[in-house]
Amino acid sequence: MSESSGVQRRILTQISPVAWEHPADRAALNALRKVPGFDLALRKIFGLFGERALRLAFKANAVRVSPNQYGWVHERLERVCEVLDVDHAPEVYISQTPIVNAGAVGMGDPFIVLNSSMLEILSHDEVEAVLGHEVGHILSGHVLYRTLLILMLNLVLFRYTIIGLAMRPILMALLEWYRKSELSSDRAGLLAVQDPEVTMSSLMHMAGGMRGQPLDLDEFIAQSDEYRESGDLLDSVYKVLNVLGQTHPFAVIRVGELRDWMESGAYDRILAGEYQRRDEKDERPWRQDLSEAATGYKDAARELLDEVDATVDRLKNKIGEAFRGARRE
Repeated sequence: MSESSGVQRRILTQISPVAWEHPADRAALNALRKVPGFDLALRKIFGLFGERALRLAFKANAVRVSPNQYGWVHERLERVCEVLDVDHAPEVYISQTPIVNAGAVGMGDPFIVLNSSMLEILSHDEVEAVLGHEVGHILSGHVLYRTLLILMLNLVLFRYTIIGLAMRPILMALLEWYRKSELSSDRAGLLAVQDPEVTMSSLMHMAGGMRGQPLDLDEFIAQSDEYRESGDLLDSVYKVLNVLGQTHPFAVIRVGELRDWMESGAYDRILAGEYQRRDEKDERPWRQDLSEAATGYKDAARELLDEVDATVDRLKNKIGEAFRGARRE
C-alpha cells in the first residue's frame, strides 16, 4: 500500500492499460493499428521532426523535474509510477506558460510537460492526478498518435491551409479519438490517486480555477448533470458543434464520464484486484470494443432523435394551439 493525504492506496501490480481504456479509444486505436504500414508511416513522418529535437527544445526552454528541481512533483511522479507499477518513470518538464494544461510527448521515450500555470492553480494532490493521467497516456500507447496530431494541427492547418482543408476529415476523426483517449486517461489518473474528489476537483480547477479562489465540487458536479441532462434540440446540436475542433472533452463531460465509470462498478473491481495483467493475453476481441463504442454512439444518436421527436411534438402542439386560438378570434 502507498499513502498520501490520508488516502491509503492499493498498488495495482502489473495492471494492463486495458483495465482503464474507454471502448471508443481502444476501438479507434486498434482499427488504426490494423491498417498495414500505418504505424511505420507515422514513425517516418514523426522522424521528419524528430523526438530528439522536441526533447532538446524543452531542455533548452523549460525546467526538468528532479529531486532538486520541483522536488515535490518528482515525489508525486514516483508515487504515481509505484501505484500503476511503472518501472521507468518518464521525464517531466515544467514549461512557462499561462495556459493551464499538461501533455505527454514523444515516441520511443515519451516525456511529460506540465505548464507552470497548472502548478499555481492546482493543489499538490490534483497535480498528482494530472501526472497519473499523463502516465496513463504513455502506458496506453497514445503518445505517438497524439504527438503526430499536434504536429499536424500546428503545421498543416496553420501553415499549409490548402493541405489542411484536404486533411480536415482525417483530423476530425483523429480529434474524436483524441477526446476519447482523454476519458481513458482520466480513469488512469483516478486509479493513480484513488480519490475521486481529488480527480474531479482537478478537472474543475482546470476548467475555471484561480489562485486563492475556493470552488465547490458539489456545485460543479450539479453543473455537469445539468449540462448533460438539460436542453432542447438546438442545445444538443450546439453541444456537438462546440466540441468538433476541440482536443479535449469539456470538463463537465469528463466529470460525468468518470462518475458513470465509477457507478458501473469497474473502478471498485480494479481496486479489489479484478483487472487484466500485462502478462495476460488480451482475450477481448477488438470487434467487441468496436461494438461497445458503436453502442455508445448509437445511444447518443438515439437521444438526439428522441429530442427531435419531442421538439417536433412541442412544435405541433404550439401550432395547433395557435390555430385554435386564431379560429376563436
